[in-house]
Amino acid sequence: MNEVVDVILPCLNEAEALPWVLSRMPAGFRAIVVDNASTDESAAIARDHGAAVVEAPQRGFGAACHTGLLAASADVVCFMDADASLDPEELPRVVAALGTREQGPGLVLGRRRPSGRGAWPVHARFGNTVLARSLNRRAGTALHDLGPMRAARRAELLGLPLADRRFGYPLEMVLKAAAAGWTITEVEVTYRPRQGRSKVTGTVGGTVRAVRDMRRVLAEVAR
Repeated sequence: MNEVVDVILPCLNEAEALPWVLSRMPAGFRAIVVDNASTDESAAIARDHGAAVVEAPQRGFGAACHTGLLAASADVVCFMDADASLDPEELPRVVAALGTREQGPGLVLGRRRPSGRGAWPVHARFGNTVLARSLNRRAGTALHDLGPMRAARRAELLGLPLADRRFGYPLEMVLKAAAAGWTITEVEVTYRPRQGRSKVTGTVGGTVRAVRDMRRVLAEVAR
């Protein structure tokens, strides 16, 4: 691949996971770690491993993602979690599924296939399934997963009116891409047990907050 791809990694206290994640970034993929008020050494570790580091001025998962999108400069951008649950070496396959610009706007989601004990807790998988079904009914899609690893073109994403700055951001992206007539596809990716303490899917409370935010986005976009 000749063109650089920017990889946006929202980050909150991922010092334990970042060395593995950043060491596996493929050639041609440039890591942008968005520090969302970490209290550990995440930012310093990211810089030491060659990543660009930007500070998210607002707390929230969506705020970190959108800050990274605004900081990116590549034509194609990817998003993925920074907790080592996803392998950067799978990013080229996700980007390849995006197709060419001539084929029109597209969004590719990594459909997670759990590998290893504790990779995807039952409560988190159930919440994801319920939300995916609601999304499919609302948007006319046929997705199995809300896909934390994803790829799209930066300019086209910036053209979507993405307003959520919490956990609803990934779902809002799919809803509004579907409404705009984008091609939305899935590519299977491996989902590993995360490193470090989970803030979202590894806890029931975190999953409940994420589901609540996404249901709010579903209701708001449907108006």
